[in-house]
Amino acid sequence: MNNMRTPLSKVRGLGSAKEGTDHFWRQRVTAVANVPLFLFFILFIVAYSGESYAVVAGALSNPLVAVLMGLMVISGVIHMRLGMQVIIEDYIHAEGMKVSLLILNTFFSIVIGAVSLFAVLKLGFGG
Repeated sequence: MNNMRTPLSKVRGLGSAKEGTDHFWRQRVTAVANVPLFLFFILFIVAYSGESYAVVAGALSNPLVAVLMGLMVISGVIHMRLGMQVIIEDYIHAEGMKVSLLILNTFFSIVIGAVSLFAVLKLGFGG
């Protein structure tokens, strides 16, 4: 009689981490978002390969292109961070090393995302 909780209330407790399937779904949603965004990116690269800097910068100054590139960067960096987090959590067993690598993973993702977004915004605004 110690535990009067129903199975449903146990499930809603979301486990000891209190996160449930949030990480799983974020990784899947970014993967689905990456398909059209990276197809656009590849087509853009193929279409403008061999062109001068001015032509490519002009194409990136189109608001639609700049927004799609920005979304690609954001979605790609989030997906990269989540994927590396899973790898670190699964294969690094020393707790101190695991925490250090998770922190470095987050900082690396922020730096890569910030620099990439800066480049897209600079070209998007005609810089």
